Amino acid sequence: MTSPASTPAGALAGIRVLDLSRVLAGPWCTQVLADLGADVVKVERPGVGDDTRHWGPPFLRDADGHDTDQAAYFTACNRNKRSITIDMSTAEGQQLIRQMALQADVVVENFKVGGLQQYGLDHASLRALNPRLIYCSVTGFGQTGPYAERAGYDLMVQAMTGLMSITGRADEAPGGGPLRVGVAVIDLFTGLYASNAILAALHVRDNATNGTGEGQHIDMALLDVGMAVLANQAAGFLATGEAPGRMGNSHPSLVPYQDFPTADGNMLLAIGNDGQFARFCAAAGQPQWAQDARFATNTLRVKHRSTLIPLMEAVTRTRSTADWVALLEDKAVPCGPINNVAQAFDDPQVQARQLRVELPRWADGTQAPGDGVATIATVASPLRLSATPPVLRHAPPALGQHTAEVLQDWGIGHERLAEWRAAGVV
Repeated sequence: MTSPASTPAGALAGIRVLDLSRVLAGPWCTQVLADLGADVVKVERPGVGDDTRHWGPPFLRDADGHDTDQAAYFTACNRNKRSITIDMSTAEGQQLIRQMALQADVVVENFKVGGLQQYGLDHASLRALNPRLIYCSVTGFGQTGPYAERAGYDLMVQAMTGLMSITGRADEAPGGGPLRVGVAVIDLFTGLYASNAILAALHVRDNATNGTGEGQHIDMALLDVGMAVLANQAAGFLATGEAPGRMGNSHPSLVPYQDFPTADGNMLLAIGNDGQFARFCAAAGQPQWAQDARFATNTLRVKHRSTLIPLMEAVTRTRSTADWVALLEDKAVPCGPINNVAQAFDDPQVQARQLRVELPRWADGTQAPGDGVATIATVASPLRLSATPPVLRHAPPALGQHTAEVLQDWGIGHERLAEWRAAGVV
């Protein structure tokens, strides 16, 4: 990942984003925009901040290896942002946010439906002040429908959309039962869809050929996204009317495409076509499998899954995971270890791609006052643009770290900062 000094401005340089969101879906969206060069100002509650600043353990550690009171969770989705604290329950705080919205290109919020109307910070109120404003609302169930006013959470939506019903081992298998995915995938996908929608709205507004010059309201719902990312599983149900079930690590439409035991653990085979299967069979010393009338095509292998998989497991147990990976690597047969997170960060390909990045907490590299944390490790942006790559400019900010700087940069009367601080507005 390149540094600010060695790369041109990001693709979204000049775009100002007012981030009123917290926790994960909204902040994930705005972190994508920030990585691409947008100036994202995160508005937080004075003295408290985003809920995830306190969602620990685990916590950030100081230079001596001791836990601080800053949760690691917050750092996952808030780099490249500047933190400003504003009490939006006060009239002065509301007016301050409205002044910022006049200069913003985008507002992102994830309050309950109608939750910002009481403050005059809802879509209609801010668009009346700034018709170019793109206003993205992220909620559990959307702005319409019988559930619109309900609070929505990733785990609840994983359950409601059927995602948990297809995750985990079958009821009759050891450890069977519905499971959530190991990270909050609905929140993350919602953030990604939201960032895509914002980019589309920016294009429609600013396109030199047929741009409208107008902003618009984006209604993002975790429920909608949860249904959309069922992908092939939803397509299968819609085609047949049959609800899919849990299959552990197996694939409903591909065989063999799952984990297999080895002499010292487990490995993953992801065979996606008949050619790969034939090459695996030859390497494994079982060329006859590829010619077997039961296994010659993927459709046949799916039909005879219960016969083929035990035959393969007997063979995969004869070598170690490393031996299988080495054997199949030059034969174009997808095979790999099943790493834990620590092993994943130690992987040579992960290291070659520089996916772990250490960012200084403050521009001069000094420790942040109060918590002794000088640098924060983060995962690099996966967006690799050749001309305008993402730039990791800021570590996830301390609470209110940039209040004075942002007020000055945005021309919002920073000379009144001491007065506002005394009044508890910022």
